[in-house]
Amino acid sequence: MPYTGNVTVGGPADVHELTHLIISKAAVGPMDNNAYLLRCRATGAQLLVDAAAEPGTLTELIGDTGLDAVVTTHRHADHRQALADVVRATGARTYAGRLDAEGIPVPTDVPLDDGDEIRVGACRLTVRHLTGHTPGSVALVYDDPEGHPHLFTGDSLFPGGVGNTHGDPAAFTRLLHDVETRLFAALPDETWVYPGHGADTTLGAERPHLGEWRERGW
Repeated sequence: MPYTGNVTVGGPADVHELTHLIISKAAVGPMDNNAYLLRCRATGAQLLVDAAAEPGTLTELIGDTGLDAVVTTHRHADHRQALADVVRATGARTYAGRLDAEGIPVPTDVPLDDGDEIRVGACRLTVRHLTGHTPGSVALVYDDPEGHPHLFTGDSLFPGGVGNTHGDPAAFTRLLHDVETRLFAALPDETWVYPGHGADTTLGAERPHLGEWRERGW
């Protein structure tokens, strides 16, 4: 079956098979969070984006081949409720944005800054720091050498707008600026977007609406 990115809590993961990387998307927890397991085809190395909830579901997704790393996209509790259990079960190294690390109860082994690189076996992810939803939110870019980029945005970018800035105009302005300059200005329309909740999108689908988002202020 072709990948759609449409998943439900309690349902099966949806699998996006790329030339060098396999991306499995699962929905977990009461807030319908997305968790993404990235597996390098060449080496079998695995990285989890957001151990959000349901550690049993996530360890089953990880399987018997082990987990090398967990990246927490931001410090909010719904994105790291299963982090301690997953790390305890797998011994994976933990990664998070430098400015959010102190708000995550599980110690961060590798604090992340904009432009940092994370390896998943033979594959590479680039970190983009996005301020506004939280001070240290990060997005991850996999620039597929055989296709278009793939972008994991946490709660900073969704279909229809940027993440919640809780009515703070300054935080909204910062987040929209970072999303525009570090994502939309740097990546093509074909970039596939994997958000922290809900359905996937592409930068091309969202780009025409940037002005609308700015005008409405959320």
